[in-house]
Amino acid sequence: MKRQGCDVLVVGGGPAGILAAYHAAKAGATVILVDVRPVPGEKIALSGGGRCNILPTLSAPEDYTTSSSRHTMRKILLSWPLDEVRVFLESVAGIRLVEQKRTGRVFPAAGGGEGVRERLLVMLRRSGVRLIPQTKVVDIEPDERRRVRVESGPGFVAERVVLATGGLSYPRTGCDGLGFRVAERLGHAVVSPYPALVPLRGAESRHAVLAGIALRARLDAGSGRERQVFEGDFLFTHAGYSGPVVMNAAHHASRTQDGPRRAPLRVAWLARDAEEWDAVLSSSRGTLRGALKAQLPDRWVDVLLKELGLWGAEMGTLNGLDRARVLSALSAYELPWMRAGGYGEAEVTGGGVALSDVDVKTLQSRKVPCLYFCGETLDAFGPIGGHNFLWAFVTGRLAGRGAAAS
Repeated sequence: MKRQGCDVLVVGGGPAGILAAYHAAKAGATVILVDVRPVPGEKIALSGGGRCNILPTLSAPEDYTTSSSRHTMRKILLSWPLDEVRVFLESVAGIRLVEQKRTGRVFPAAGGGEGVRERLLVMLRRSGVRLIPQTKVVDIEPDERRRVRVESGPGFVAERVVLATGGLSYPRTGCDGLGFRVAERLGHAVVSPYPALVPLRGAESRHAVLAGIALRARLDAGSGRERQVFEGDFLFTHAGYSGPVVMNAAHHASRTQDGPRRAPLRVAWLARDAEEWDAVLSSSRGTLRGALKAQLPDRWVDVLLKELGLWGAEMGTLNGLDRARVLSALSAYELPWMRAGGYGEAEVTGGGVALSDVDVKTLQSRKVPCLYFCGETLDAFGPIGGHNFLWAFVTGRLAGRGAAAS
């Protein structure tokens, strides 16, 4: 059998790959999209437990994390503004969207992730993209025309190849880091991948009794140039800590857990600083325990006061040193994390192809002509709340248009 040929071959049928294939086809290219799963878009169907938080209501480049140039990342994100992406999804893909104002998230009005996948695949077929499922690509040969080798069969030959293979998260969907391996073999700088948007394992067994408690928090992660501050809901679990604020900060733990200097994670409970908590204590009478239980969950107050050795402390007799310890525990509590969750729990993979190795306007490789990267293969990710779908859509569009235009 002969290799099948096309203008643009897209490897990977996630949100980035689907958008790349669509925009390449609309620009006039003959396009084949190959995916390892029986039906492309499985990660879309599984997203958010099937609910599919497809976009945020607001987004800014400052919300995203990268080890590459933040200026480059900003230019990529701003190439397709959020409101235009939303119009595209509603008018072109036919996905009716609704906002969840309290959380700042956007969901499909009906059908969840499976409905979104169906609409996107219909859009692809109408654009003329040829879908080839259950095909595992294993390598790309950088000849004059890209030769794409597959696990079984003759493979493909294409004028341009777009790698949209995802990262290492959601391994059950077939994501195995192919894009990272190919990129590195072909001479690209690849920031070592790590699990991001994951829960944390706790180091304190006494915190297990707090499982199920949720409260607002601000989490200060890392130090120096790496320092970031997050705010959102914090959740105690049987195994440790979770909730959006923990998961958004967890990459600091992922990247340092096996090194000599583990990232500090400091929690401001109820997102209050020391001055705000000092005002609360100053207006309180009676026991310290009673004052704190008027603000925080009972079980957490009991555990915290036992940690501090201040179980029976009275507000009127609290000395300056103990008051400072209480304020520190309330506004800069050192979270005793042990490890971050692995790729099986990760919402996204951090790291990837350095942004300096792609053309910012087309996402074409600066090392290998006619090779493009998009989505999770690139070194950037956003917080929980639809931001990573946005990154996938924006970079998929850039790569697809770039591949067709060149």
